[in-house]
Amino acid sequence: MPGPYMTKLVAARTGMVVQSGPFSGMRYIAKSHHSQLIPKWLGIYERELIGAVEEAIGLQPDTVVDVGAAEGYYAVGLALRMPQTQIIAFEMVPEARELLTNLAEINGVSDRITIRGACRSRDLAEVLENTGNTLVVCDVEGAEAYLLDPIRVPGLNRCHILVELHDIKLGGISEELRGRFSATHDIEHIWEEKRERSEFPYQTFYTKMIPSSLDVAVSEVRAGRMAWYWMRPLASAAKTQQPATVEDKQLQEPLLR
Repeated sequence: MPGPYMTKLVAARTGMVVQSGPFSGMRYIAKSHHSQLIPKWLGIYERELIGAVEEAIGLQPDTVVDVGAAEGYYAVGLALRMPQTQIIAFEMVPEARELLTNLAEINGVSDRITIRGACRSRDLAEVLENTGNTLVVCDVEGAEAYLLDPIRVPGLNRCHILVELHDIKLGGISEELRGRFSATHDIEHIWEEKRERSEFPYQTFYTKMIPSSLDVAVSEVRAGRMAWYWMRPLASAAKTQQPATVEDKQLQEPLLR
């Protein structure tokens, strides 16, 4: 974890404003929820996803459903980039919802972000019944195995979906999701890349004397190599969507975090 010196250095140099990436210019807060803060200020957080995020922004969806929104890096960032889009942000942790509320307020997008608590399959299904062109962003620490199921949530068949994969917590998730969506989506597998010291832009006497501090500052401190799916619906996906049966709806599972 970055020490107080590095955190204060980057806070002072950036003014806690995201410096680069798709959300460049977003005013940020002094705390993040279960993720590294400095890479967000620098704009290099999950930089592997920049292409997918820019593609999603280009689609100008009517709605973004962010499941596992944490303090709102994507929910607020996407709201800023897509001023006509409504954001529905699910986050089960009260403290994270408070941070998200704050982040939305300081960026002036509170009126377009609906913040909700825990998300279950039935919650996601109900939301997607009432949305048009929709982007789903999902980071739920393994619960994607339950939530991203087109039998329980048929509306997923027509959505663009960006999901963080957690095979490290529940082995086989990526293969299972590919099997569920291969008939309705084009699936791009994106892998985490190594971070380099050169990605830290603020050199001081301290960073030169202790260069290992740079490794910590740019790291996202993952338990293993992270991966994501960027899933684009095929043209026929909307036509093949079928409503869930009563029996299917009884398969709802609670969100596990």
